[in-house]
Amino acid sequence: MRHGKKVNHLGRKSAHRKAMLANMACSLIEHKRINTTVAKAKALKQFIEPLITKSKAENNQTTEKGTHNRRIAFKNLRDKYAVTELFGSVSDKVGERPGGYTRIIKLGNRLGDNADMAMIELVDYNEIYNAGKAAKKKTTRRSRRGKKADEAIVEKATETAVVEEAAEAVTEEVKETEAIETEEATQEVEEVKKPKATKEEVSEPEATKEESEPETTEPEDPEEKKNDSEA
Repeated sequence: MRHGKKVNHLGRKSAHRKAMLANMACSLIEHKRINTTVAKAKALKQFIEPLITKSKAENNQTTEKGTHNRRIAFKNLRDKYAVTELFGSVSDKVGERPGGYTRIIKLGNRLGDNADMAMIELVDYNEIYNAGKAAKKKTTRRSRRGKKADEAIVEKATETAVVEEAAEAVTEEVKETEAIETEEATQEVEEVKKPKATKEEVSEPEATKEESEPETTEPEDPEEKKNDSEA
């Protein structure tokens, strides 16, 4: 009977069990996947996933929290190289995942003692499973509407977009026609002003010529002056 048995002791004392889980966690962080029995894999899953959660950047925004989480991880892993790897590349790789960082795949029975074997691996490092999946965007909005309502909203959005595009095209055409009309009007005004300017220019040189020409006076003869003096 296993009433109230929350922890699988794995047939070992507590010190032996903690050391074994620490070594298995370090090898999992280093190699990203290991083969072991199903019972040990399940125990390792419960052991390492809280440590991965503590290594995420969102939980280490301040230096105090970062140092505290690193000390907890070092207390459990007992290896500084594994701690640096955990808080480095592993935390960057698993940053967007909300949980479930490991996966257990059963491999069948072992030949010697017929034990159930399994492979435990970090989910984000499996390139075969994640090859066909696209990166999902974070969505926080939740609604109880069905797919039909969503489709109707999408159709309305597309219709509004089409209407806006048509309105923009019409406004651009109106602006172009108005610009052409204004250009034509300005050209007509300039053409009307040009002949007046030419008439004024033609009349001005004639006046200047009349002003420039001095009045010619005939010179007086000296004989006439003499006769006037004698008289």
